[in-house]
Parts: sequence; C-alpha cells; structure tokens
Amino acid sequence: MTSCRAVENLIARYAELVDDGDFAGLGLLLADASFAGSGAPVSGRAAIEKMFRDTLIVYADGTPRTQHVTTNIAIEVDEQTRTAVSRSYVTVLQALPELALQPIAAGRYRDRFEHRDGEWRFVERRADIKLVGDVSRHLRGVAEQP
Repeated sequence: MTSCRAVENLIARYAELVDDGDFAGLGLLLADASFAGSGAPVSGRAAIEKMFRDTLIVYADGTPRTQHVTTNIAIEVDEQTRTAVSRSYVTVLQALPELALQPIAAGRYRDRFEHRDGEWRFVERRADIKLVGDVSRHLRGVAEQP
C-alpha cells in the first residue's frame, strides 16, 4: 500500500469510528495525536475518548446517527522524514426518525501524520467547522436552532 493510500485510509477510518459511535476506537486511532476542534486541544487516548463521549449524543442504536463525508482530500507525503500532511473538507449529515436527513455541519480538517513502528498514524487533527446547522441532536448542551 502506498503512503498516500495508508494516510487516506486513516482519514476514512476516523469518519467510520465517529459514525459508529466507537469512541474507544477513536481514542486508539488518535492515541499519539492531539485533536483540536471547537475547544482546547486534547491529547492522548483516554482524553480523546472522553472528549467524544462527553460531547456527542449517542442514540439507542449506539451511534450518533451521523455520516461524516470527507472530500477534497489533498495529501502531501515526505518520504524522507516519513511524515505527511493533509487537508480535506468534511460535511456531517444526520437523520433521526423525527428529523429528515440534513447537513448539520461543514468545514475542513487539517491533519499531520507520522510513520512509526511500521505504520502511519495521526499526530494532529484540527477540525475547523465553518458552517453550522441544527446540531442540537448531535452535540450535548446545544439548544435547537430556529
């Protein structure tokens, strides 16, 4: 597998884990990374897992009922230093029995990766959400949007 493909697979794996509500898996995926979203950056497996558990609403099926669509993925690999950076767009869709399928957020990811111990891994993920819809059924403590 090429380095670009391995990094792209990590980006896709993140979306799968969030949408599956697998916060332990997210902690493992980002164990060597820092994650920066709307709050202060969080680092380490346990802290990242806790941040997702404390932030996202999970429904009876064990998921947040979302689909993270990651597009416009641009990856730059430096094979000499065994590092990579990427930037991509993210659109978050959500649907519930009482909520029609709709986009609830959109923005960009900026990521850094390292190749260590024979595998690529996240070193940093920065989520910069630019467009926000009704996230009241996705994020804890957010009032419904008019």
